[in-house]
Amino acid sequence: MNNTPRALNRVLIGILGILLLAIGVLLILLASVPAVGVWWHEWAGGVLSFWLDLFERTQFPRRQGSWLWLVICLALLVVMGLMIAWIAQQGTGRTSLLVAEEDPGEVPGNVGISGGVAEQTLRAALADRPDLAGVTVAAYKISGEPALKIRVEPRQGVAPHRLAAEVSALVEALDAVIGKRTPVLIHIGSGARSRFGRSERVR
Repeated sequence: MNNTPRALNRVLIGILGILLLAIGVLLILLASVPAVGVWWHEWAGGVLSFWLDLFERTQFPRRQGSWLWLVICLALLVVMGLMIAWIAQQGTGRTSLLVAEEDPGEVPGNVGISGGVAEQTLRAALADRPDLAGVTVAAYKISGEPALKIRVEPRQGVAPHRLAAEVSALVEALDAVIGKRTPVLIHIGSGARSRFGRSERVR
C-alpha cells in the first residue's frame, strides 16, 4: 500500500544478481581455464592502455591533469543523487491524518483525526485475542486519500473467513465513531509465531 517502487526494485535486484553471477563465473573461469586467463590479461591490458591514452589526450592546456576527472566526479554526483532519491522512495506513503475536514459550525475550523487513533484502537481491540499471534495496523495515503492496512497473524486452526468478518465488524464500528468510511486492506498472513506458537484455550 505504500509508494515503494517495487517494479524498479525488482529490476535493480535482477541486474545486480546478473552482474554478480557474471563476475562469479568469470572468476571461476580465470582460476580453472588457462586460456581465459591469457585472454583476460590481453583484454585488460588493452583497456588500460586505451584509458591511459585517453587521459593523456584530454589534458588541460598548459596544466597537468585531465578534464575527464571532472566528468567522472559529476557522473558520481548524479549517481549519488539518484541513489538518495531511490532510498527516499522506500516505504513512503505513511500518513499521520486519517480524517481532515472543514467544520462549518458556529466556530468554523478544521477537524483532524490522527491515524494513530485508528491504529491504537484496532490494536487494542485485537491485542488480547488468544487466536491471534500478532497484529499490525498502519495508516497510508493512497491516491491522496487515507487508508488503513491491517495485518493479522492467526494461530493454527483459526478460520480466515471468520477472522476477516470479525475484523471488518471492528472497522465498521470505527467508521461509525469517526463518521467517515475509510478504505481498509485486511491482510491475513502467517509467520513463525503463527506456525510455532501454542494456541491458548479459554477455560
